[in-house]
Amino acid sequence: MEFTWARATVGSGGVELAVFEGGVPDGPVVVLVHGWPDTHHLWTDVAALLARRFRVVAYDTRGMGESGHPGSDEGFALPHLAADLRAVADAVSPDRPVHVVGHDWGSVQVWEAVCEPWAADRIASFTSMSGPNVDHLGHWVRRSVAPPTPGGLLRVLRQGVASAYVPLFASPLGPPALRRVVSSRERWAGLLERIERVRPEERHHAPTLPDDAVNGLAYYRANIHLRSRPRERRTTVPVLLLVQTRDPAIRPDNLEESGRWVEHLERRELPYGHWVALSRPDLVAREVTAFVDRVTAG
Repeated sequence: MEFTWARATVGSGGVELAVFEGGVPDGPVVVLVHGWPDTHHLWTDVAALLARRFRVVAYDTRGMGESGHPGSDEGFALPHLAADLRAVADAVSPDRPVHVVGHDWGSVQVWEAVCEPWAADRIASFTSMSGPNVDHLGHWVRRSVAPPTPGGLLRVLRQGVASAYVPLFASPLGPPALRRVVSSRERWAGLLERIERVRPEERHHAPTLPDDAVNGLAYYRANIHLRSRPRERRTTVPVLLLVQTRDPAIRPDNLEESGRWVEHLERRELPYGHWVALSRPDLVAREVTAFVDRVTAG
């Protein structure tokens, strides 16, 4: 599937972000935000399909791919990541709000953005995949264990097992472990083939993948803590949850909490794994397009 990106840069908080775009120049703008350990290359096949109707924009998040590094873990805190999205949106579409799609840590940081007051004017819709709002997750945990019930405790335990890798990623052992696991694009592709039953091609990952896998651990170190008192994070931005029921990292249960905090939320369950953008780019593009059409129609 052929698709060519045009490259530019956008500054945000002292970091130069590499921004890529293609598609219909005057079409509605769809911004794609990747997660760990990816770059904008993750979206190549999805973008090729969306580009038939939309102006498609993706960017390498800070510390990843061709974008700059903030220099410290604190620079990866969610408020900075939300500000990056706003900087990109303001640069590529200053006069119209943008539609945003996030995956993994990309989804987590877009959740942070859509709950900010400015989002009502700058973000037209948000499609979320495999990345919760961290405050909603905190509320879900609190409601599941207080008062404790067997069902609630079991749900939290299941998510805890699914997230068992997180302490390693946030620890000093994370970088050397990931250097070994993601030592090359070929090795990572083989791992995804065993776990996800999808083998990504070279166009799906940047040459910087081994460094991205290590640099991206700063997202975990800066943000994995659950606040003792989760914030009340509400949004009027329409949200579509694409719930991958075979995702080994994100349990569908914990995503139910967002319905209490989102004015307009839709949920679609997809029988696929974490990297559905690689295994079924056609399905992702179709769901995003249909949601944008519903939002635009009011």
